[in-house]
Amino acid sequence: MMDKYGHEQVIFCRHRGSGLKAIIAIHNTTMGPALGGCRMAPYGSTDEALEDVLRLSRGMTYKCGAADVDFGGGKAVIIGDPKRDKSPELFRAFGRFVGGLNGRFYTGTDMGTSPEDFVHAARESKCFVGLPESHGGSGDTSVLTALGVLQGMKATAVVLWGSESLAGRTVAVQGAGKVGSRLVRLLVEEGARCLVADVDGGRVDALREEFPDAVEAVDVATVHAVSCDIFAPCAGGGVINDKTVEELKCRAVVGSANNQLEDDRHGDRLHELGILYAPDYLVNAGGLIQVADELSGYNEERVMAKTRSIYDMLLKIYRLSREQDIPTYRAVDRLVAKRMEQVADLRRIFLGL
Repeated sequence: MMDKYGHEQVIFCRHRGSGLKAIIAIHNTTMGPALGGCRMAPYGSTDEALEDVLRLSRGMTYKCGAADVDFGGGKAVIIGDPKRDKSPELFRAFGRFVGGLNGRFYTGTDMGTSPEDFVHAARESKCFVGLPESHGGSGDTSVLTALGVLQGMKATAVVLWGSESLAGRTVAVQGAGKVGSRLVRLLVEEGARCLVADVDGGRVDALREEFPDAVEAVDVATVHAVSCDIFAPCAGGGVINDKTVEELKCRAVVGSANNQLEDDRHGDRLHELGILYAPDYLVNAGGLIQVADELSGYNEERVMAKTRSIYDMLLKIYRLSREQDIPTYRAVDRLVAKRMEQVADLRRIFLGL
């Protein structure tokens, strides 16, 4: 599996005292130390967790390259139920494993984990980002992630309709968690109508109560197939697959979820269908940009500017896709691969004085 994705290192972490079972995957450090979040989920098997962390960490390499930050790709997963299995000891144990990598891997929140969890981990290592502001971090990364997705939607609107305005557009949002709910609020401010689905019906109800004229609940199983202008996957990966890709009734797919394409061929199929796909690791890079900036001395103005530049980067990807008649995911992959080659070449310069 490491050969399949081209990983440099995979570490299996086990501590019986705290119950920790985790996997850290370092994909590529050409551009710098690996950076990527840590998610916690009740995986059905170690193989399932391994497949997830390998795919996610590979995506982080490309996300870092697309966002033009000096980090490579890594990811961690903790096997367990985030509602039952968390403890300070578990995260401190995880912190010991991360610390043992001596700055080769930096991590923070992802699905199933929170900034407060890593306050405990940070007692054992300085390689944690996205901590609460009260503990020296930059705060909640979902704010910037949602903003980046919005910028992606505006760039998409320019290509599809000649204007970045989303007023009057219908967006189907799959997932109303931290990022999805913030995205809905931003979309409502832009004048869009939102069709929202989540496995936790209470999240959707809260948004409907907040925006009764702009938010409508739809079924989780069929949210991808509703008629809309933009489909926004903001939950788990593999959303665009053999079944769902043929059921889409949208003009574009723009969302925050990682690994939205179950396989590359599904990106090819979107291209064939004329559905514009905003590569997920580009438009959801706002949170990455935020935590990467922490490591060089956080500057909010700089982070906001770089997150808004997702708009221009995506327009460039759309242009390359159109000019070369290739799917958008291939266009951004080529751009990142070229950037990595350039960085590797520059780092061959050495003056032995």
